[in-house]
Amino acid sequence: MEETKEEFKARLKALINDTDKMINDAHTYLISQGQIIDLSDWVTIKEYCKRFNIKNVETVINWINRGIIPAENIRIIEEFNNTRFIKAVPYLTKTTKSTVH
Repeated sequence: MEETKEEFKARLKALINDTDKMINDAHTYLISQGQIIDLSDWVTIKEYCKRFNIKNVETVINWINRGIIPAENIRIIEEFNNTRFIKAVPYLTKTTKSTVH
């Protein structure tokens, strides 16, 4: 049986509500632990790659290891399985410097 337009809208609305609740829960938890992070400014490495059109996460991990992404722009949240969040700003590498005119 095919989903009706109304059923799709209801399922989508429920999904959006669940997502909003998860974001609010994560935000509340981070604040309770003394870590205030604006989740629109801080993203996972995978999300960073999507936002800035980087082909693979290994590139960003390499930038972290080489210090291209400064330590103050990296947060490790132990309660989220040691997930690394990075500040969602462009970082200059030799490649990006040479393409800027």
